[in-house]
Amino acid sequence: MSLYNFKKIAVVPTAKDFIDIIFSKTQRKTPTVVHKQYKITRIRAFYMRKVKFSQQSFHDRLTQILTEFPKLDDVHPFYADLMNVLYDKDHYKLALGQINTARHLIDNVAKDYVRLMKYGDSLYRCKQLKRAALGRMATIMKRQASNLTYLEQVRQHLARFPNVGKSSFMNKITRADVEVQPYAFTTKSLYVGHTDYKYLRWQIIDTPGILDHSLEERNVIEMQAITALAHLRACILYFIDPSEQCGHTLEEQVKLFESIKPLFVNKPLLIVANKTDIVKLDDLAEHRRMELKGIEEDRDLLLLEMSTLTDIGVMEVKTEACEKLLSYRVDQKMRTKKVDGVLNRLHVAIPKPRDQKIRPPCIPEAVLVKKQATGGKHKRKLERDIELEQGDDYVLDLNKHYTEIPEDQRYDIIPEIWEGHNIADYIDPDIFNKLEELEREEEIREETGMYVIPKIELDETMQEIKKLALQIRHKKAIIKDEARINKQSRKPVMPRTAGGKIDLFQNLGEDMTKLGVDMSGTENAHFTKTKTRSRSMGTPVKRMRMDVTESDSTSLNRSRSLSKPPRNEQGIKDIAMKKKLAKIAHRAISKKVKKMGLKGEADRFIGTKMPKHLFAGKRGVGKTDRR
Repeated sequence: MSLYNFKKIAVVPTAKDFIDIIFSKTQRKTPTVVHKQYKITRIRAFYMRKVKFSQQSFHDRLTQILTEFPKLDDVHPFYADLMNVLYDKDHYKLALGQINTARHLIDNVAKDYVRLMKYGDSLYRCKQLKRAALGRMATIMKRQASNLTYLEQVRQHLARFPNVGKSSFMNKITRADVEVQPYAFTTKSLYVGHTDYKYLRWQIIDTPGILDHSLEERNVIEMQAITALAHLRACILYFIDPSEQCGHTLEEQVKLFESIKPLFVNKPLLIVANKTDIVKLDDLAEHRRMELKGIEEDRDLLLLEMSTLTDIGVMEVKTEACEKLLSYRVDQKMRTKKVDGVLNRLHVAIPKPRDQKIRPPCIPEAVLVKKQATGGKHKRKLERDIELEQGDDYVLDLNKHYTEIPEDQRYDIIPEIWEGHNIADYIDPDIFNKLEELEREEEIREETGMYVIPKIELDETMQEIKKLALQIRHKKAIIKDEARINKQSRKPVMPRTAGGKIDLFQNLGEDMTKLGVDMSGTENAHFTKTKTRSRSMGTPVKRMRMDVTESDSTSLNRSRSLSKPPRNEQGIKDIAMKKKLAKIAHRAISKKVKKMGLKGEADRFIGTKMPKHLFAGKRGVGKTDRR
């Protein structure tokens, strides 16, 4: 028997979407351009590849549909009958069979046209054969439009198979929280809830109501309940309403039970009389109580009372149903062959009486006295009971339960751990005494003048230098403040060349003299900026080189030696090191070019930003949609 996950069935597209998906995939995954220099063999292979790819895409997608949808012969009989009730078994099988036929037809069309394409003698004939093959495939899929639509509806309904609970009883014993209405036939499908009992998870199924008429006259809603009762291995709870508020008399309810009783053969069964808050079984009239006499006299049936309004008897019904089903399941497993292998490994030793002596259990006297004092009922006082007794004065104290720790150590502060070390291990108990000794030593050092800095007397020269330094710092601060103010105001700046040439060094001597710098002997100095000649000046540079004197050549050499070397020669001490570095650079660049496929150090090349097979499809005249 196969297991199916109905929620994982893939979406079934419509016929039009199906064709668009496959042909778009073919356009994207196969080459799209034929050049004029191609040989006829290559052209044939080009179009044969398109036909084969389309056929394989259709085949894979249709196979996925046939595989994911459940086969009625393989699933559980409950789901098979339920699907027959909801979707009509013949219609379901017919739809899947036609999809399977369409798959074989598409495979045959591709095979035939590929055989014809081998004899294509021109580009035109190969292209027309390809168009004919894809067109026939599309026609086959268009004829499956109704089947694909039907299977998509079945898939959506299968994914919504019941997974919640319903009715008042399920709300009481399960985690389900569903709406309950005061009128009949509210439940129109199967609903499932879950509860826990004895560390096991139990499933409760709420079925729709059933009326007392023949099987042929029952509708789809009733057939769901019949299917569940017939196939599921479960404990059946048959609810009756002694108050007759459901609209049916007690006699009709008992008669319905007798008519569907064959469905409960070899299954644990409970009869639950609900709404005992209105009418109890003991309060029923004699003639109405006689109607339940057949149920009460049956040894295999158990009649329980319950009220979902007052919660009386709800948990008893749940416990009895779980126990009955558990014992039923154990008996079923005991009848299988697997149990024999387990029982052969087990042996239970039962002691036999030897000397006809009675050996009662040995109970200590202290225990017997304690039992007599408590009246035989010993109940441990829970923390909740203490909380209710003390009320607002209650404080949770967990340390009192640490009985293995001595009483004087139970309430010790738990040590703090930092980076895997106990901080208490690094605490020195004499730290305060040591701190006092250090403070006394510091006081003695301060009194003796150890920390007093001796005053240094400056001579006149140092005092003058200090005074000049203060003036320079003050001037710098003023310049910074002015620059910040000008920057904040964002006034337009006048370019240097706007008002003619400005000599930046004409007031240099005066400014330095104001700052206190001795500028004597610099009356004939030229504070000007020297202009360097560029190579773009052409002939005058050559003429200047020819007219260079010996003294000028020494000055040129001096200026050339002060210029910066090229970047690839900076920090290199000799020629050998320069050659070695050139080899290393060449090796690094070749590694990028060969292994990484880059053009050079600064390669930011992107091959094709918009691939043609994705952004250029075949369009008709006046159309903008691509296939």
